[in-house]
Amino acid sequence: MPFRSGFATLVGRPNVGKSSLVNRLVGTKVAITSSRPQTTRAALRAIRHTPTSQLVLVDTPGLHRPRTLLGERTNARAEAALADVDVVGLVIAADAAVGPGDRHIADLVRAVATPRVLVVNKTDAVRPAQVAAQRAEAEERLGPFAATVTCSARTGHGVDALAAVLEGQLPAGPRYYPDGMVTDEPDTHFAAELVREQLLEMARDELPHSIAVTVEDLEDDPDRPAGNVRRLLVDVQVERDSQRPIVLGRGGATLKAAVTAARHALEAHLHQPVYLQTRVRVERNWQRRPHALDRLGL
Repeated sequence: MPFRSGFATLVGRPNVGKSSLVNRLVGTKVAITSSRPQTTRAALRAIRHTPTSQLVLVDTPGLHRPRTLLGERTNARAEAALADVDVVGLVIAADAAVGPGDRHIADLVRAVATPRVLVVNKTDAVRPAQVAAQRAEAEERLGPFAATVTCSARTGHGVDALAAVLEGQLPAGPRYYPDGMVTDEPDTHFAAELVREQLLEMARDELPHSIAVTVEDLEDDPDRPAGNVRRLLVDVQVERDSQRPIVLGRGGATLKAAVTAARHALEAHLHQPVYLQTRVRVERNWQRRPHALDRLGL
C-alpha cells in the first residue's frame, strides 16, 4: 500500500463541533472549543499521523451571516479552505434541524470538485432514530456525498471511522510534517487561544465575543534552553470601557483564574514552565476596523 498524505477541511455552521472533531482526530488538544458559536476565527492546520498516512486537517470558522468585518473575514477564511484540499467534510449536528445555513454551505461545497463527505456529529445528544432521520434528510437535501459518517466528538464514537473515510480519499504522497508535530501554529498563537477559551468559559454569561487575545514572546534569545521558564506577554483587548471589568472580574479574579488554567494547559503542551504577564486594554470597535484586525492577525 502506498503512503497516503493530503489535506482535509471541515466546514459547517457555527457550533456543530468542528474543532472538537479535529482534536479527537489528532488525539490531543490543538484547537480551542466552546459551547458559544463563532469561537473559531482563523483556519488552523492540525496533523494526524499513522504508519500509513498523514492527514492534515484544516479547522475553519463556522460559516454564518456576518454582522462585522471580522465576521466577513472569518467567512472568507472558511470558504477559502474549500480550495486546494483533497477532501471536504461537511459537518452538521444531529441535534439541530437541517436549515438554510446548511444548504448554503452545501452549495459552496458542491461548487468545488473535491470529494465531499457528510459528517453527522453530536450523535450522543439524540436517540439513534433521530440520528438516522437526520442523516437521511441531510443526504437528500445537501448531497450528493462520497460517504456519510455519524459520530460524536464528545465520546469518540465513530471518529475512527471518520478518519478512515477521510484518509481513504487522500492520494499517495510524502510526509509534509515530521512525526510528532500536531500543528504548525506558533506557540504564541496557541497560548492566546487558550486564554481566550478560558475567558469565554468563565465569564460566558457576561463576556461578549468582542474580545481578542494576542501573545508576544518576552524572550530575546530564540535558542534559549528548553528547561528555562518561557515568558510570554498576554494582551487582552475589548471594545468598550464597560467590558474591561468583566474580563478582570472582582479583584482581578476572573482574569487570574483564566490565565492560570491556560498556563497549566500550555505547560503540558510545551513540556516546560511558563510565566504569563497579562494586561487588559480597550481597542474600540476592533471588530469593524481593518487596521485593528490586521494588527490582530484576523
